[in-house]
Amino acid sequence: METVESADGTTIAFERSGTGPSLILVGGALNDRTTAAAQASVLAPDFTVFAYDRRGRGDSGDTAPYAVGREIEDLAALIAAAGGSAFVYGHSSGGNLALEAAAAGVPIEKLAVYEPPYFIDDTRPPVGPDMSDRLRALVAAGERGEALKAFLIECVMAQPEVVEGMQATPMWPALEALAHTLPYDTDIFGAGELPAERLRAIEAPTLVMDGGASPDWARNAAAALAGVLPNVRHVTLEGQTHAVDPALVAPLLADFFA
Repeated sequence: METVESADGTTIAFERSGTGPSLILVGGALNDRTTAAAQASVLAPDFTVFAYDRRGRGDSGDTAPYAVGREIEDLAALIAAAGGSAFVYGHSSGGNLALEAAAAGVPIEKLAVYEPPYFIDDTRPPVGPDMSDRLRALVAAGERGEALKAFLIECVMAQPEVVEGMQATPMWPALEALAHTLPYDTDIFGAGELPAERLRAIEAPTLVMDGGASPDWARNAAAALAGVLPNVRHVTLEGQTHAVDPALVAPLLADFFA
């Protein structure tokens, strides 16, 4: 494990593996650097891969108050540690964060995202504008499990019976331990509007990916995102869902970042 200090003094922990151009992996909700290990391992032959704990997770710090801008600064600090510019791959809300960083002028050489959550049509219910406040209130009251259930059902669109089954598995306590970071992700994607004007400012070549077996709302969002970016390639991975196979993503990234 290595660490870098972000602009506000927060310690950000990361692991570096492989050889080649620098590639930073930005995980989504309920993920830390350990959950990026499978993706990092298949990319390491082609890249120097940076897998990091977003603030509030794993071995990284969590300076209050939270702001999306601080997470953009965290990514900028990692890019500085990688040599001043890097490729970036963001999954789910990590993709939203990476897009916001690129739009803010962080030196991202090329950017790839997989199914960043934007809610652009009526193929799913909207997320209420009070979601972040509700999640923070539940966590503050010690109701981490309730916060987790609310996020999974209302944001991820998991069926209640599926969530109930998850509660009986060994993974549930680990997910509860990250529940305090769920408002960070909902702050990033908000009510799900696609910030078209802001994202049109992204100059970096961008690869937008989605899964052919993902729900309509996720695929529609990827298509809409590709429609506003000025320098974009859009690829659908047939048979894949939001939990995409890292081995299928790796050759696409290797080709795109070449």
